Amino acid sequence: MLTKFSDLENKSVLITGGGSGIGAEITKAFIQQGAKVSFVQRTDAEHFCDKVEAEFHSRPYFIKCDVTDLCELKKAVESAISISGDIDILVNNAANDHRHETLNVTEEYWDNSQAINLKSYFFASQFVLAAMRDRGGGSIINFSSISYMMGNSGYPAYTTANAGIMGMTRSLAREFGPDNIRVNAIAPGWVLTKKQLDKWATPEGLRAHLDRQCIKSHLKEEDIAGGALFLASASSSMITGQLIAIDGGVVMTG
Repeated sequence: MLTKFSDLENKSVLITGGGSGIGAEITKAFIQQGAKVSFVQRTDAEHFCDKVEAEFHSRPYFIKCDVTDLCELKKAVESAISISGDIDILVNNAANDHRHETLNVTEEYWDNSQAINLKSYFFASQFVLAAMRDRGGGSIINFSSISYMMGNSGYPAYTTANAGIMGMTRSLAREFGPDNIRVNAIAPGWVLTKKQLDKWATPEGLRAHLDRQCIKSHLKEEDIAGGALFLASASSSMITGQLIAIDGGVVMTG
C-alpha cells in the first residue's frame, strides 16, 4: 500500500526509463496518485501501458525515445507537455549499469555511458526548468546509485556518472531554489529487477550484499517508489539538494 499524497493528483509527471525495472514501478506509483504521467523508453512499452490501464484504470503516455539523442529527448518533453501540460515533476531514471573493465573502455563506450547516465539528466532538466520557473516551482528527482559511495569496481564509467549526478543535483538545487524548484536525488541499493537477476545476481553475490545490509531483505522495485513520491510531494517542500539512499542500510549518509 502506497501513502496517498493528495497534492500529486493531476500533476504532470515525466519519467525517463519509465517502462521497465524501477522506472515502471515509479510510473505505476504516480498513476495511483492520480497524476498525469508521461514516460520515455527506448524500447516499446505499449504492453506495459495496457497492463497499467487494466489495473489502475488510467493510462500513462508512452513516448519512444533514445535519451542519448538530445533532439529526440527535447521532442519527447514537448510531446509530454502537449498531452499533460507543463511538467511539474521530472524523474530522471534512465540508466545503464552494464559491467565493464577500465582497460577495455574505449572513448566511444565512455561517451555513450555518460550520455545515458549523466548527460541526459542534465538536458532533460534544462528542457523543463524554464517552464517550472515561470509557474513558480517544481520538483526534479535524479536517480543515482549507492555504487559510487561503496567504491564498487566493475563499472567505473557508471559510478563516475552517478557521482556526477550528485554534483549536478546540488548545483541545480542552489541555482533554482530561489524559483521554488527543488532538486534531489535517490540512490537505490541493489534492487533485484529482472535484469539484475538475469545478468549479474549470483547466490554468492546476493549473500555478500545482504550481509552488508542492516535490513535483511533484498530490495524490490516497489521499495524505491515511495521515496520518489515523497520527494515529488509538498511533504518534502523544504528538502532540496539532498540524497536519499534507499538500500536497506548499506551506506550511511550525513
